[in-house]
Amino acid sequence: MLFSEVIGQETVKQQLLAQLRTGHIPHAQLLYGPAGCGKLPLALAYATALLCRQPVSGEACGQCSGCRMTQKLEHPDLHFVFPIIENKKVSDNFLTKWRELLRQSPYFDTKEWYSQLGVTTQQPRIYVSESEELLRKISLSSSQGGYRVLIIWHPEHMMVQAANKLLKILEEPQPGTAFLLVSDHPEMLLETILSRCMRMECKALTVAEVAAALVANYGLSQYDANVVARSSGGSYTRAVAQVTAAGEEELFLDMFKLLMRKGFSRQVRDLQAWSEQIADWGREKQRRFLQYMHHVVRESFIRNLGQPALNFTNTQEADFLTRFSPYINERNVEGFAAEIDAAMRDIGQNANAKIVFFDFALQCLTLVRK
Repeated sequence: MLFSEVIGQETVKQQLLAQLRTGHIPHAQLLYGPAGCGKLPLALAYATALLCRQPVSGEACGQCSGCRMTQKLEHPDLHFVFPIIENKKVSDNFLTKWRELLRQSPYFDTKEWYSQLGVTTQQPRIYVSESEELLRKISLSSSQGGYRVLIIWHPEHMMVQAANKLLKILEEPQPGTAFLLVSDHPEMLLETILSRCMRMECKALTVAEVAAALVANYGLSQYDANVVARSSGGSYTRAVAQVTAAGEEELFLDMFKLLMRKGFSRQVRDLQAWSEQIADWGREKQRRFLQYMHHVVRESFIRNLGQPALNFTNTQEADFLTRFSPYINERNVEGFAAEIDAAMRDIGQNANAKIVFFDFALQCLTLVRK
């Protein structure tokens, strides 16, 4: 991955290139920002340049042996850490699956990675054995005589013991080692870890940046690309998912419509059947559905404010919100958000999904009529 292949993020690109040109390489950096904005591609571009044998003005040459190995994800001094599903194991045991997904595109999210792992109800984590493996790796000499680069994807999923051991590693940095932490939720990291990292915020992509990439990479017309880009919320990953979607968001919208219709008409028995249907999904899908409901509630409320430039909806959602948005107002919008957050918390803590979603449906019954 080269910096020229990363979509947008010009400010962060220039900061990273400046480090590479001057040779002032921090031992640990945190790239953070919303999902789908290109943090992992930036980390890969930085790693490629750091491992390049003949960089030009900081950028990797793309031709040397170091670049060729990195582009194949086979450089012996490039290491990855990411959430996995089995305790007492490490990321290297899942490296084949990781490389397969990464070779398709570095713009993917946890949903795609968990699908690649075959996750249904488990919550992938970074276990303490991973930190022990990191200690072993940095104790070894660089294979190619240059830097060792360790990319930690979603460090917020570290178990407490793993986070504490990582902190000790960062407190005593090894020369010639560069840690790149890539996080959607830095607020979930230990403050002591944050304090030992140079932080770089990656912003959501602009509509123009997402649209241009869709035109170039997927051959969309400018009009269609703009429609998708506007509803992407600044996430290229989400934009691509809309272009290549197998219909999950359409399903989510239909289930949301059903919930609101049954709730407004107070059909409690049907609400119970609705909750049982959702309960049959895996927990990750349930979490995505709750996140999608957050999106619909937000877009409904924004629509009522008369600020169309702030709305990010696809054509199907926009048609539904034309009729539904008046039901989301200043009297109930905070209540809806709080109930969705509570359901997400309970699902994350492995609560009984039937109880969680039936209770949520009953709360919506009250809220939608306010």
